[in-house]
Amino acid sequence: MKSKIVIIGSGFSSLSAASYLAKAGCDVSVYEKNSTLGGRARIKKKQGFTFDMGPSWYWMPDVFDNYFQDFGKKVSDFYDLKRLSPSYRVFWDDKPDDIPSDMNELKAYFEKYEEGSGQKLEKFLAEAKIKYDVGMNEFVTKPSLSITEFMTLDSAKKGLSLDLFKPISKHIRSYFSHPKLIELLEFPVLFLGAKPQNTPSLYSLMNYADMALGTWYPMGGMNKIVEGMVDVANELGVKFYTNSNVEEIVVKNKIAIGLKVNGEIIEADRIISGADYHHTEQVLLSESERSYSKKYWSKRTMAPSSLLYYVGLNKKVEGIKHHNLFFDESFENHATEIYDTHKWPERPLFYICNPSKTDDSVAPEGKENLFFLIPVSTELKDDTEEVRKKYFDMICDRLTKHIGEDIRPSIEVYESFAHSDFVNEYNSFKGNAYGLANTLKQTAFLKPKMKSKKVDNLYYTGQLTVPGPGVPPSLVSGKVVSELVMKQFN
Repeated sequence: MKSKIVIIGSGFSSLSAASYLAKAGCDVSVYEKNSTLGGRARIKKKQGFTFDMGPSWYWMPDVFDNYFQDFGKKVSDFYDLKRLSPSYRVFWDDKPDDIPSDMNELKAYFEKYEEGSGQKLEKFLAEAKIKYDVGMNEFVTKPSLSITEFMTLDSAKKGLSLDLFKPISKHIRSYFSHPKLIELLEFPVLFLGAKPQNTPSLYSLMNYADMALGTWYPMGGMNKIVEGMVDVANELGVKFYTNSNVEEIVVKNKIAIGLKVNGEIIEADRIISGADYHHTEQVLLSESERSYSKKYWSKRTMAPSSLLYYVGLNKKVEGIKHHNLFFDESFENHATEIYDTHKWPERPLFYICNPSKTDDSVAPEGKENLFFLIPVSTELKDDTEEVRKKYFDMICDRLTKHIGEDIRPSIEVYESFAHSDFVNEYNSFKGNAYGLANTLKQTAFLKPKMKSKKVDNLYYTGQLTVPGPGVPPSLVSGKVVSELVMKQFN
C-alpha cells in the first residue's frame, strides 16, 4: 500500500517535494490556502496586465535544469529562457550604469572605476565558483539535522574553502575599494538576507551566480516555473487542493495522523509543511508538540519584509531596463534601518522590474508592466495605505529625477502589497518576504530543523529551514526533505 503524504502549501519547495515523493511511489496531496498554486510566486491579472507577485530574478539556471532533468524533462519543455543583456541597470546618485552580461565587458566595467579590478574580479569569481560548487553540490544537499553531518574529513576540508567565519563585507573589501563596486557586490545579501558585515563570505557564491551564471528571464513570467512544476507533479499523480486552509495538524502519541482542512480531517502517514515554519509550529500544533519556543522565534534574525507595488502604465517608458536597482542613496543607512533600528527608511534603496521590456505578453500592446520593491524591516507596525502612498510618491519622485519623466499621470493599474498582506496571505512570520537572514548563527544545522523534534512523522521545507531563502534553494529544499522522508521510513 502506498504511503500517504500530505503537504501544506504549494510554493516552490512544496511542489519540489511533492514531485520527488510521487516519483518514489508515494500517494501525495498538496493543500493550498489560496485560490491558486505557487505560494508567493503567484500572479495577479488585471486589465490585460500579468504581474508576478513575488520572485522576479532568475538566477542559478543549473538548479532549474537539474530539477526538471530529474523527471526526464527539460526547462524548454515548459518555458523559453532568455538571458538578459545587460543583466540589470544600476542608478547611482550621479548617473546610471548598465551591468554587462559578457565577462570581458564586465571586467572592463570594473576597470573603469578601479585600475586592476578587472583581474581582481576574475580571481574573486574563481574563488566564488569554488564556494558555489562546494556549497550547491555538497552542503545544501544535506538535511542539516546535526553538526555530525559536516564532521567527516572530506566535509571539513571542503568546509574550509567556504570561508564561513569571515564576513562578506571584509572579503569583498580585500579585493576592491571603490564604493560602487563594493555596493554592486554586496547588494544580493542586503536585499535577500542580512547586513554584509553579518553575512558569511560563503555568500559570495551569489556574486558568481549573478555575474558568471547570468541573469535570466522565463518568457511569460516567473509563474511559468510554477506551471511547469505543477505539470510534472500532475503527470506523477500528485493531487492539488486549493482554497484549502489547514487549521490543525492532528497529533496522537507523538504521531501526526492527519490535517484538519476546512473543518475536515484528512488522514496521512507523513506530513510535510512548506508553509511558514513559525505558523505551522505556533498555530497548527499544540504547545507540547512544538520544537521551538516563542522565545526562540523572538530571537531569530529575519531577512527583510518588502513594500511592493504592481503598476500598469498606459504607455511605454524610456530610461529603464528589465531589472533596475536604485542605489542613489546611502546603502549603509538603509541597511541599518532594516536590521538595526527597524525604522521606516528615510531614503530607501529600491528596485524596479520592467518585464514588458523583454516580454510583450505581460502587458497590453503599447503599455508597460512595472513591479516596485522596497526592502524594509519586519518589525514595522504602521502598515497603512497612507504610508504605502507616501513611499510610492517618494520613489516615483526619484525615478522622475533619473529618467526625466513622471509615470504617475500614466498609471492605469496600481496595487500595493506589504507587511500585513504577507501575514494575511502567507501566514508569514513578522511579515517577512525572504525567510531567515543568512547570518552565521542561522546557517546549515543552526537553522530550524527539517524534522520535528516532537512529532515523529512531521517535516518542514522552504525558506525558514535549510538551505534558506530564494527560489533555487527552495527547489533544493524540497528534494532534500523528500530524501529525508524516504530514508527514515524505508
